[in-house]
Amino acid sequence: MTAASTAPHPLATVFVDADDEIDADPYFELKSPGSLAQRIVVSIVVFGPFAGLIAAVVSLWGAGLKPVDVITGLIFYLISGLGVTVGFHRLLTHRSFVAKRWLRIALAIAGSFAVQGSATSWVALHRRHHVYSDRPGDPHSPNLTGTSRVERFKGFVHAHAGWLYTAESANAERWAPDLVIDKDISKVSAYAPLWTVLSFALPALIGLAVSGTFAGGFECFLWASLVRIFVLHHITWSTNSLCHMFGKRPFTTKDLSRNFAPFALLSFGEAWHNGHHAFPSSARHGLDKNQFDISARVIKIFEGLGLATNVRWPDRARLDMRRDADQITRRYANASLK
Repeated sequence: MTAASTAPHPLATVFVDADDEIDADPYFELKSPGSLAQRIVVSIVVFGPFAGLIAAVVSLWGAGLKPVDVITGLIFYLISGLGVTVGFHRLLTHRSFVAKRWLRIALAIAGSFAVQGSATSWVALHRRHHVYSDRPGDPHSPNLTGTSRVERFKGFVHAHAGWLYTAESANAERWAPDLVIDKDISKVSAYAPLWTVLSFALPALIGLAVSGTFAGGFECFLWASLVRIFVLHHITWSTNSLCHMFGKRPFTTKDLSRNFAPFALLSFGEAWHNGHHAFPSSARHGLDKNQFDISARVIKIFEGLGLATNVRWPDRARLDMRRDADQITRRYANASLK
C-alpha cells in the first residue's frame, strides 16, 4: 500500500449536515477473497452465536429460563449495545458530543464487548460507509448487485453478513487518523481480544457464582453471551441491510438509507437510519415525533450530568430544509389543525 493510500481521507473526520460532492477514491480497498484463517474466524463469529441460540432453546426443555440468565443477558445487551451506538458510533465516529475522558474510555470498552471488532477498525469502516454510501467503495451496500429479486437477495446477504468474508477493510490511518493518534482509544483497541474474551466469560462466571454449579454457569453463558451477541449482531447488521432496502425516507439523501421502525427499540435508535444519513453528526437519529431513540436519551442524561458537552442536537429549521416540499406542507398543515 502506497503512502498516498494511507493519507487521511479529506472527509474521514468531517461530518457536516450536508452531502458533499465526492470524487471516486482510487485508494479504497478492493474486495478479494479472504484468507482461510479469516474465513474460519468470521464463521465462528457468525455461526457460533447461532449455534448457541439453538443450544439455549434446547436447554429450555424441562429446565426453563432462569432469572439470572435473563437479567445478565439484558444488562450485557444494554452495555455492549449502547457501547456501540453511543460510544463507537455517535461519539467516536461522528463526534456528536464530547465526553469526559473516563466516559470516553468506558464507552469504547463497552462497545468492544459487542464483538464487532476494535473501536478503531469499527470507526474506520463506518466512516468509509458514509462517504461512499450505496456506491462503489461502500463496504456493505445491498444496492450494488442489480434490481432483480435474485440480485437484490444477493445484495441483502452481502450487506447483512457476507461482506465479513472478504478481505476488504478500511485503512485506519486513512479513515480514522484521529483515533490512531489517540492514546486512550488506541490502547482500548489494542486490547480488543481481551474485551472479547471477557464478553463471553463474565456472564458464565456470573451464572456460576449465582447458581453455584457449572451447569448454571453454562446456561448463563448460552443466554447472556451467545444469544445476546447473536441478537446484537443481527440487529447491527440489519442496519446495513434492511435499513438500506425497506422503510420510509422522510429526508432527501444521496443514498438509499431508510427508517426501519420495527428495529428502532432493539437497535437503541439506530434504525432511524435515513435521519442519521441526512444528519450524520446529530446526536439524535429519531428526528421526528414518536421516533424513540434510546441512545439520544442516554446522551441527554450524560449532558445533564455534565459528562457530555458540545452535544449536536438537531435544529428543526435545518431538518425541514432536507424534506420534500410535500412533506413540509403536510407537516405544518397537521400542526395547524391541533
